[in-house]
Amino acid sequence: MSLSLSVLDLCPIGTGYTASTALHNSIDLARRVEAFGYTRHWVAEHHNIPSVASSSPEVLIARLAEATQSLRIGSGGVMLPNHAPLKVVETFRTLEALFPGRIDLGLGRAPGTDRTTAAAMRRFMDTRNAEEFPAQLAEMLAFDNDEFPDDHPFRAVTPMPNDVTLPPIWLLGSSGHSARLAAEWGLGYAFARHINPEGGVELRDYRRHFRPSAYLHKPSAILAVAAVCADTAEEADRLAASLRLTYLRLRTGRPAPVPTPDEALAYPYSDHERAQLDALRPMHVVGDPQSVKARIESLAEETGADEVMIVTNIHGHRARVRSFELLAEAFELPPRQGTRGKADGFTPTPPR
Repeated sequence: MSLSLSVLDLCPIGTGYTASTALHNSIDLARRVEAFGYTRHWVAEHHNIPSVASSSPEVLIARLAEATQSLRIGSGGVMLPNHAPLKVVETFRTLEALFPGRIDLGLGRAPGTDRTTAAAMRRFMDTRNAEEFPAQLAEMLAFDNDEFPDDHPFRAVTPMPNDVTLPPIWLLGSSGHSARLAAEWGLGYAFARHINPEGGVELRDYRRHFRPSAYLHKPSAILAVAAVCADTAEEADRLAASLRLTYLRLRTGRPAPVPTPDEALAYPYSDHERAQLDALRPMHVVGDPQSVKARIESLAEETGADEVMIVTNIHGHRARVRSFELLAEAFELPPRQGTRGKADGFTPTPPR
């Protein structure tokens, strides 16, 4: 089957290197996956997580877009509860004006952090949460489309720049709520299987109930999958050990930088932690190129996804790039810029 592949980048911070290095690694990764033939490169918004450097996706998007030529760059996503809708409109109109036709706006309902950090970002404790997301989304679209009623105080507010509109919009989710909202509003939808491996039917529900809009004439469904690919299944499983321990620490309230595979394999897991680790295995697609390709194709067919977005949150920039390169070759993605990037000569290169 012909399937588009994209990248969801959490800018992982690993043992032995810094958040600044992780951000520069993301710039290098964007250049390379563009050459490999990937469709888009999205960066997430998370806060107060020591393994994730992408706290300001809009800033990073500008840098990634400047570093590439044709790759679509976007947010996966901007957490709308953390921001005023007007500010999101102006930020992404600015990005669209600077990089026309190459920007995507993915929006999430969650804060991307813990409650204390969310309160610190919003300055004042308020009641805004995921339940108010539809109202925030409606306000954002009203700003973009100049649809406030004549007697509304925001009618006098013009988002700048005013000669462009928002780029394509996707709602992100790991349950049915965002799928229904995306279908109702005629927006794209991206399902986070790397968070909820039991889901996926939401994509078919979204497609079934989709209503065309000025933003999107037909449904656009993306499936985000956590995947680790290496030359051999044994090496892929070794690399995935760091991914599994990172997830375990996050889920048990003990976040830390992404460990090396050796650290993860030597970790003194309790029986309870080993049981949790076994429960996490279905979340991740791990193996050699052909086995990972077969599983991704199966998931895309099961869910009706138009595109699969790969999350590879492992230690070591070299190994991460190699994973994306192997998948591009397995799926026979058409390379850009004449030649495929190679997983060597990185600047900067973090310790392995």
